[in-house]
Amino acid sequence: MSLTPHDARRDAQTEATGEPTAPSEPSRRRFLQSAAAAAALGAAPHLRAQNAPEPATAADTPTPPPVPAQPVRLNINGREYALHIEPRVTLLDALRDYAGLTGTKKGCDRGQCGACTVLVEGRRINACLTLAVMHEGQRITTVEGLASASAPSTMQRAFIERDALQCGFCTPGQLCSATACLTEFAAGAASAATADVRARPPELSDAEIRERMSGNICRCGAYANIVAAVRDAHSASA
Repeated sequence: MSLTPHDARRDAQTEATGEPTAPSEPSRRRFLQSAAAAAALGAAPHLRAQNAPEPATAADTPTPPPVPAQPVRLNINGREYALHIEPRVTLLDALRDYAGLTGTKKGCDRGQCGACTVLVEGRRINACLTLAVMHEGQRITTVEGLASASAPSTMQRAFIERDALQCGFCTPGQLCSATACLTEFAAGAASAATADVRARPPELSDAEIRERMSGNICRCGAYANIVAAVRDAHSASA
């Protein structure tokens, strides 16, 4: 460390006289001032942390008032269900938790896997992305309503014969989606795989089936058998 001119003169005087000299008053004052400033800077973050306002806790956040339930009548599989639910209840939760129809599965609950696919007025939708109150007066069909009282539907038989399922969790949504797939094709609806979307698709090819069923995920990977089952059901109904 380099010496100040004052310190150099003091050291020289000490060597000449053999007695150390006391530091001058200005040097002592500067030292005390520097020490006090350093202590103040070191304590500043601690003081700021002590004086900072405490974050609001969950208990301080006001709880919104509960949403009152209301009567909702749903026509599900040809039967009317009188439910008493909140307006924010999804169709999926209404089917499973209120109507007791647990065949429709809750997978991602974000409309990405297709496990909750049901038919509303013959069209397939993701039940997790719509509210139950929006479908009063409409015909809703779940996997429980695909079969007749005495026999499974053509699509259900094709899934069984082709072994188009493994764990079975996605199967209810696959069946509803495949049923609507044939209805859409019969009505002449094109898909992204149709060569000319302005014309009726000439045939329900495997590429058409894969594209039309692409919204339903099978985590077991039974896609080849699912395509074959849809093809067989289409041939049987042609």
